[in-house]
Amino acid sequence: MSSHDAVTDAANPAGPGTDSGTDSGDKRRWIALAIVMTAAFMDLVDATIVNIAIPSIERDLGASFGAIQWITAGYALAFAAGLITGGRLGDIYGRKRLFLLGTAGFTLASALCGFAAGPEMLVASRLLQGAAAAMMVPQVLSIVHVTFPAHERGKVFGLFGAIVGLGAVSGPLLGALLTQWNIAGLEWRPIFLINLPVGIAGLLLGRKYIIESKAPKALRLDLVGVLLVTAALLMLIYPLTRGRELDWPMWGHLMMAGSLPVFGILVAYEKYKTRKDGSPLVELSLFRVKSFAAGIAVQLTFGIVMGIFFLVWTLYMQIGLGWTPLRAGLTGVPFSIAVSVAAGLSVQKLVPRFGRKVLQAGALTMTAGVLLYLFEAGRYGTGISSWQMVPPLVVMGLGMGLIVAPLTDAVLSEVPREHAGSASGLINTTTQMGNALGLGLVSVVFFGVIDDERLGRVPAETGAAFVDAFQNSLGWVTGVLAVIFLVMFALPAKPKQHLEGGDDEPAPQTGVEKEPALTH
Repeated sequence: MSSHDAVTDAANPAGPGTDSGTDSGDKRRWIALAIVMTAAFMDLVDATIVNIAIPSIERDLGASFGAIQWITAGYALAFAAGLITGGRLGDIYGRKRLFLLGTAGFTLASALCGFAAGPEMLVASRLLQGAAAAMMVPQVLSIVHVTFPAHERGKVFGLFGAIVGLGAVSGPLLGALLTQWNIAGLEWRPIFLINLPVGIAGLLLGRKYIIESKAPKALRLDLVGVLLVTAALLMLIYPLTRGRELDWPMWGHLMMAGSLPVFGILVAYEKYKTRKDGSPLVELSLFRVKSFAAGIAVQLTFGIVMGIFFLVWTLYMQIGLGWTPLRAGLTGVPFSIAVSVAAGLSVQKLVPRFGRKVLQAGALTMTAGVLLYLFEAGRYGTGISSWQMVPPLVVMGLGMGLIVAPLTDAVLSEVPREHAGSASGLINTTTQMGNALGLGLVSVVFFGVIDDERLGRVPAETGAAFVDAFQNSLGWVTGVLAVIFLVMFALPAKPKQHLEGGDDEPAPQTGVEKEPALTH
């Protein structure tokens, strides 16, 4: 999953006509690799580290539940809106330049998050952090592609996948430890401040060791498209997150309804942009490919599942059950390990033999895990233990691993090669949009069933209310997974392995760049 899920031009990240690798005897390229992978690791950890600290942030800043949702959804929204543009800016102005600019912005935003005086400042800083990540992340695999010769890239991309897996496992644990230790009385703030020394080191070393590269035939920017996408998503997600607190005002319903015509205007403008200069933000012709259109639907709905589950899971364990951040973080370790194991098996062994059936088996397996979790949450109530959670979490993790690793390649398999970069960027953007939408829906599926009068009276009533809300959320997750299973029938039965990254070297495996679910 990405350095973020996301490299906008992963199928040919270097861009046409770009130098395909530096001298293999230049040892500086390994330092450059360490720099960009550290940045990717920092971004991935930041995605998974925040959820575990959410209850601590809520208590310390007195943040409303709507603000809590925006602390996570704001990052995903800003990241999604800027992802494709960030890749194009790197192609036009230089990937090294944009990587360093994005890293500087990410580091500054991390400092602002760490020193936030209130929930409003933290939400604004997270939006800035997501926008900076959208500049930094798309350059990572592009820089790797132009830094290493073709014969070394397989080893490098394998290492990249290992870093991603490590980040997925270590993020929640690191967040739990930093929050639990309450370093210098800062409580949750070190989860952001830890990025400062890493970011500064990346800037200093990156200036010296990363080589500059551009795409000679880079596409033009489509800032109008970015504004339209952002406006439509804000009109949909903002009323969702604020609606419950404001007793669902009429303007909220009107905004959500108004997002549909804005999406329509976006489609019309993208058609015009295609005719004008051939550089639309969204390549609409891709949706004529049935497998791609279905895959985008799967990515969107899977992002919704992940956005809902990971936030409500944290709230359930720490506020509902009263667990410490460290206990909650450790409880999630079996899940992360199961995801990593199943992801490796699915790509290397299962998908080449069984194709689409592996992804569908993953959806069914994940559904079984969710149903088992729902049963256990009801049976044991607030007395449930970490050990009792292990079986459903392992089953869910195995199912998720079977999906996330091969999904992107399955979606791209029938896309014309000349549109592979645009398609890859759109897939990753859609996943983040789904994640933001899922986080917004938490107001409905989780907080919407909590009786405010029960909260804060006695711990037992608060715990029972959160258990009920968690079960309701799992019911919604089950329904969305059923939709995902059905839509997967439109994916190709056996993905074609024809996308290349140049020099007869396979393209980076976009499907293993980041576990989307552990997202922001």
